[in-house]
Amino acid sequence: MRRNSLVALVVWVISLVAALSTGRDLLFNTLYLISIVLVASFAWAWLNINRVGLSRYTRARRSQVGRLAEEQFELTNRSRLPKLWLEVRDHSTLPGHYPSRVVASLGGRKKYAWYVRTPCYRRGRYLLGPLTVRSGDPLGIFELSRTLPQTNTILVYPATVDVHGFRLPEGQMPGGEAARTRTHYLTTNVSTVRDYVPGDSFNRIHWRSTARRGELIVKEFELDPTSDVWLLLDLEALWHAAMPWQAPEELDRPAVLWSERTTRFELIPATIEYAVTAAASLARRYLVERRAVGLIAYPGHREIIQPDRGERQLNKILETLAVLQPTGTLAFDRFLAAESSFLGRTSTIVAITPSTDSAWVAGMREIGRRGARGAAILVAADSFGGASRHERTLAELWANNIPTYVLRRGLAIGDALSQYARPGE
Repeated sequence: MRRNSLVALVVWVISLVAALSTGRDLLFNTLYLISIVLVASFAWAWLNINRVGLSRYTRARRSQVGRLAEEQFELTNRSRLPKLWLEVRDHSTLPGHYPSRVVASLGGRKKYAWYVRTPCYRRGRYLLGPLTVRSGDPLGIFELSRTLPQTNTILVYPATVDVHGFRLPEGQMPGGEAARTRTHYLTTNVSTVRDYVPGDSFNRIHWRSTARRGELIVKEFELDPTSDVWLLLDLEALWHAAMPWQAPEELDRPAVLWSERTTRFELIPATIEYAVTAAASLARRYLVERRAVGLIAYPGHREIIQPDRGERQLNKILETLAVLQPTGTLAFDRFLAAESSFLGRTSTIVAITPSTDSAWVAGMREIGRRGARGAAILVAADSFGGASRHERTLAELWANNIPTYVLRRGLAIGDALSQYARPGE
């Protein structure tokens, strides 16, 4: 019970006892007055909170770090009586999302709408809602609230930046055995033919089979595995580091400046955010180039996305990266050993890790001996408050002919992935 309500109740009880004890008209009149005030105050608060509608419209259920999450709220007075002082409080978990409002007055049969444009600072899956509407009487004696328990979710993808300067090591072979997998893309390898179905392109028609059978026959292509790019993301909690960060309560710039993705967006100072952003950026780049991209990570269990091409594959990778956290216990060298038999001679791997343990460098060397080519992205955990220095690991990687990029806190990821980081530079 609120303090004001408790005080009012105590005063009413005292008045009641005094009036019944003395029988004096003045005290009875005081009791009646206090009772009328309490009843009127409660009725005011009850009428203020009832027959009120509240709705929210989320423009998109997906956003991205560095972009905006946009919502529209509408408060409706469904009665003919005006509403005075309505507070709408939002309980969303999206960082920096503050749609709560106080409406001083709302006329009968009127609506009040407002828009909220929130910059997305942190990737992840968040709840939008529930909402609470609160109101009371002018004397502040009673305060009533209603909760709208309906919730939505919004998925915030990791940021992606342009990494056109990133170079993958060249494979040993100009070609390889075809992977016998159905594909919607045109490649140099034809696996079989099948009947034409509506939607097939005419340039896939196999005219000899069509002439022989008297009906349209199309070619089915195979993927060339020499173009497969594997992103191996290390999520061992031991090596990841982060610095304190808090979402700002107010924007320090107009919201329109957040409407476009920018390569200079300041990421949360954590190794996992830099690692995930690098993985997402590389996936976007090579999928745009029509390469097949896959992802493997161990956040406590084996998370794998088989290599594929296209926009749908990019969405799958971004959705997975949006929720990955460094909660794994599997050391990165054991990670590489477990996947080495799975990564054949026709694979190109990109290892992304903050680990400075030399054992995983030996694992990369062993994968190279098996024929797979790879590059390393070393997240310098010491620039995020981590204890281990990365220079020795960088020197070992170059000594084993493994091209390496280094991500440091505050350095633009696009710039860091545009040139090799060499020992001593």
